[in-house]
Amino acid sequence: MRKNYDMRVCINYHPEGYTINGPRLMGRNAAGESFLRGFAQHSRANKFWVRVDDPEHAQIFEKSLRALGRKDPLSIVERHSIDKLREASILYHPGPDIGLHAQRRTLFGDNAWSLCGITHTTASAYSMDSLANLITAPIQPWDALICTSKAVKSNVNKILQTQVEYLKARFNSTNFSFPKLPVIPLGVHTEEFSYSDEQKRMARASLNISDETLIVLFMGRLSFHAKAHPLAMYQALQNASIITGKKIVLIECGWHSNESIAKAYIQAAELTCPNIEVVHLDGREVSNKKLAWASADIFCSLSDNIQETFGISPIEAMAAGLPCVVSDWDGYRDTVRDGVDGILVPTTMPQAGLGVDLLERYALEVDTYDMYCGHTSSLIAVDVDCATEAFVTLFNLPEMRNKMGASGRQRALSVYEWEVIIPQYEELWTSLEELRQEKYSEIKRLAHPWPSRMDPFYAFDDYPTSSLTSGTILALVDSNSQDALDRLRNYKNLAMVNYAKSIIPSIDEITEIINKLETGPEAAEELVKHLPKNRQGFVFRSFLWLLKLNILKVYR
Repeated sequence: MRKNYDMRVCINYHPEGYTINGPRLMGRNAAGESFLRGFAQHSRANKFWVRVDDPEHAQIFEKSLRALGRKDPLSIVERHSIDKLREASILYHPGPDIGLHAQRRTLFGDNAWSLCGITHTTASAYSMDSLANLITAPIQPWDALICTSKAVKSNVNKILQTQVEYLKARFNSTNFSFPKLPVIPLGVHTEEFSYSDEQKRMARASLNISDETLIVLFMGRLSFHAKAHPLAMYQALQNASIITGKKIVLIECGWHSNESIAKAYIQAAELTCPNIEVVHLDGREVSNKKLAWASADIFCSLSDNIQETFGISPIEAMAAGLPCVVSDWDGYRDTVRDGVDGILVPTTMPQAGLGVDLLERYALEVDTYDMYCGHTSSLIAVDVDCATEAFVTLFNLPEMRNKMGASGRQRALSVYEWEVIIPQYEELWTSLEELRQEKYSEIKRLAHPWPSRMDPFYAFDDYPTSSLTSGTILALVDSNSQDALDRLRNYKNLAMVNYAKSIIPSIDEITEIINKLETGPEAAEELVKHLPKNRQGFVFRSFLWLLKLNILKVYR
């Protein structure tokens, strides 16, 4: 049973990052949608927080929260109320780009709240820039970037350390602050992948596939340049079918970005695995995904792409009780235990130093991100002989398939179920909050903590003839306060004046100032002394607005 407690984390929310119904379904969308459900179902929080740029997004978030059964109160943080994050204590952002959020935090203090991001792809220019920026951004020890696999943590560390080396060489810098880099995997909702024998039988029947036929499943985006090049899988399946004499059906449950990529898959399959019947199901349809998971005997994903960091599909396969034939590649290595839950197929890539031209082409925008991923993938090999051997073994040994499938199912339940993962998030967030409170007094506030976002009246103070000071003597332009107030009311009706209403004091405050000046000129500081402390600066500044409208004048 979930025990409620005061976990105050605010979710940085935009619907696009948490839905699988958008026009371009990517891994981060699926991860975001799955996380939000897991968080709502298993968080021990007794109050929820959401930060949005658009108030309508808060309504969407609340609707999702209520649909998932949470009746806890919801606090909303918008652009104009970001300081409410002090109370929330932690802002969770569903990406690695927490540097900008750290810059914004400086306006309220580096220790005002903690930040937590998460890795998805780390190969894109934006992602790499975001990671490198963590060294120069005001990131603090009470901030964290969750790495979804050991491999991606290694990649993140390389980017951070090379940025440090650059800054040392360029500026002789020695003092750097790093975020925590905990490894916490993505989770799955295992109950969605549990199928009865009857459901499995019906799934096969609906596909017109006999019980004697072995079904191998690939699940995910069908992109040879950005996900998993299929030739190794096609060739290994062809070889294994010849060796074993088994009838094999390959289900590719996914989607192609365009028609040309779809045709490329058909062309490659016809050439390299003519003995294999290939069935394509649109993986964006939930019913098709269920059909694929229920009918399959073996799962296969031979990822060979640097844009992959974790890979959720092998975990889903384990949750479905399927043995996995996957490449020994990044996050797959963490999730699938070789010889236990499936078989890892070796991969090989060029040694360091041989990819500089690929990086240069991408950095200079000669190549798009897709081409950059495609070129690197073309130089990463998956061992076809080992993949063939893996398929032959599993085709011939149903008892091994069953044993590995059962082992994978148990691993999914005990390690990757969101009920297990969410407490790891909350334990991390609690530790960040404790560290922030412990180190709270050690941060010295800079006068201008965000150099590219300074007070305009400081940044441009050489522009005017003079500045309004506390000793500036102010007087009414009109001979009496009533005339001044009448003119002011007329001016305030002008579109070119009232657009700035957010910086204008209340009419009561202005009236009080003007009435005081009817008795004669007075120093600016004297005019605001009677006001509450939190209003004095605001009203003092507005004297310039009244000077601009020629309601007041500087008395000389």
